[in-house]
Amino acid sequence: MVSSVELPVKPVSQRAQHDRYDAVTIAFHWVTAALVLFLFASAMLWTYGPRDLRSLESLHVSFGIALAAVLVGRVVWRLVAGRRLAHPGGVVVTWASRVVHWALYALLAIQVGLGFGLKWFEGQALNFFGLWSLPSPFAANRALSHQLEELHNLTAWTLVYLVGAHAIAALVHRYVFKDGVLRRMLPIAG
Repeated sequence: MVSSVELPVKPVSQRAQHDRYDAVTIAFHWVTAALVLFLFASAMLWTYGPRDLRSLESLHVSFGIALAAVLVGRVVWRLVAGRRLAHPGGVVVTWASRVVHWALYALLAIQVGLGFGLKWFEGQALNFFGLWSLPSPFAANRALSHQLEELHNLTAWTLVYLVGAHAIAALVHRYVFKDGVLRRMLPIAG
C-alpha cells in the first residue's frame, strides 16, 4: 500500500510575497520610471514650450545625474542581492523579456553617458541642484557636442518607445495572460 504524503501549502500571502520582487528592486524600478518620465517631459517642455521654461534644463541635468546614480545602484543591487524570479511565459516570451530588459539598461546607460558628454563638450560643468558640480574633463568641442545632442535625442525617443512597449507588455500580462507578472513589480501587492 502506498501512503500519501501531503506537502505543506504556503498560505496565499506568503506565496504572493515570494512571487514578488524585493522592496529595493521595486523601488529602483519605479524611481527609474519616474526619472525617465520627468527627464523626457522636461526636455520636451524646454525645447518646444515657452521660453520661460528654459530653466528646466538645469533641473534636467540634475535629475540626469540622479538617474546615473540610480542606474548604478540598480545594476549593483541586481548583481549582488536583487531577487530574480522565473518568467511564467514560454521560451519566446522569456527571451523577449530578457532582451527588452537588457536593452532598457543599455539605453539608460548610453543616454546618461551621452548627456554627460554633450554638456562637457559644451564646456560646461554638470551641476547637481546647485549643491556641487563635476567640471568638464574635456576641452570644449561644439561640433562634437552637437553630434552627442542629436544622439541623446535619438536615444531618448528610442527609450520612450521601448518603455512604452514594456508598459504595454505588462498590461498584456495583466489583462490577457493573467499570469501575475505585473503584480510582482507593483509597489503594493494587488
